[in-house]
Amino acid sequence: MDTLVLQTIQADNPWLSDPATFPTSALHRIPDPFIHRLVPGVDDWPVLNKAHVVIGARQVGKSSLLWHWFKERELAPLYINAEEPSVRNWCRSPALLLRDISGLADPGTPVFIDEAQHLDEAGLLVKGLVDGGLSNPLFVTGSSAFHLRARTRESLAGRAVRTSLHPFSLRELSTPFLELPQLIRSEKIRETAYRQMQIGGYPEIWLGEEPEKALARLVEAFVIRDASDLFHIRHLDAFRQLMRLVAGQVSSLVNASEWASICGISRGTVMEYLSLLEQTQIIHPVHPFAGGKRAEVVHRPKLYFCDNGMLNIITRQLVPFGELANRGPCLENWVAGEIRKWLSPLIPIDQIRYWRSKSGAEMDFVIERPEGLVAIEVKASEMKRPRLSRSARSFMEAYSPSRLIVVNLGMTHEQEEKETRIQWVRPEAFAEQNPLGLLT
Repeated sequence: MDTLVLQTIQADNPWLSDPATFPTSALHRIPDPFIHRLVPGVDDWPVLNKAHVVIGARQVGKSSLLWHWFKERELAPLYINAEEPSVRNWCRSPALLLRDISGLADPGTPVFIDEAQHLDEAGLLVKGLVDGGLSNPLFVTGSSAFHLRARTRESLAGRAVRTSLHPFSLRELSTPFLELPQLIRSEKIRETAYRQMQIGGYPEIWLGEEPEKALARLVEAFVIRDASDLFHIRHLDAFRQLMRLVAGQVSSLVNASEWASICGISRGTVMEYLSLLEQTQIIHPVHPFAGGKRAEVVHRPKLYFCDNGMLNIITRQLVPFGELANRGPCLENWVAGEIRKWLSPLIPIDQIRYWRSKSGAEMDFVIERPEGLVAIEVKASEMKRPRLSRSARSFMEAYSPSRLIVVNLGMTHEQEEKETRIQWVRPEAFAEQNPLGLLT
């Protein structure tokens, strides 16, 4: 084993020489305060013959989640930081890494490869370690599934358990309030929701004192380090402009040809850049639902940002929600993000759809469930009475959804109409144990 690599490993893992120092010597790696993440399946992680891959956007808290998990279970890992140049060279050979791991850690000691996107062949490395019979639970973090596939197109099917980590959900941020009296709880959660609509849910931004500067740094880190250095984007100015166009037209139908003309690049390049933004979990598309009962939009997706803070910093509207000029798209983007965070463990993201007829009727989100369709309409207004829009009526007449949910800023109400259960809910409903009943 190379001397420099060994010195790096010892510096990152002081508990290898003195086990009694763990977890104290690792506490600096866990944010204080630590907001508990509601990640399904974490108790099932330590399974041999599988890699546990935690994927998420830059700075979403992947490493913090794992360090907290190790601390809670008093498991001192063998930490391998792939950002270190010497470590990246060491990780080129799965066989040699297997040999060295056996000399550094006892069987059963977790092996934690952090920031795997910096490795040339992350997918091959993980595959080689699993197939080589690694006798240690293997944990890997990476900034996107794209990176872990790397340049090899090697499949990790059957070898990896993937966990997607998102920015904080409203329920995660509201956990400290859930035992408060109802009226106080609702007010605290409502304030948290509006704050989240403004600055988003990235841990550094939420816990820091200067969210605007931190968000600006995050966007630049993505553009400069990821887009430029990792993905070798040639037209950075056009890439920045495309991000601004997407942010300015969030929740609208994609018009790739128009964006190509504005940015001065080809339509194919626009689609390539949009795919990159999706793979790195900056944006996520919502495709049309078409049941064939009306003349419907069937091809063009809508785009949403995965985090409201990033949306608002790019549109230069990082102001309190009540002062926003684009409250409607901002609220709709937030609802899209919360649905995504809740449903992703159970329902593929691409099953979240929108509906639009060619006559202009629209339903913001449509989700297919075993008991029937769940339709969600978003209204950025303080509704006083339980009224349905013409679009909602049109969708109900066409598809008779089992549930229709109207997210609004003013009222809660519930009623039955024919075969549909209709609910008017405020944003704080997304902090409940089972938000909107979507997971039942």
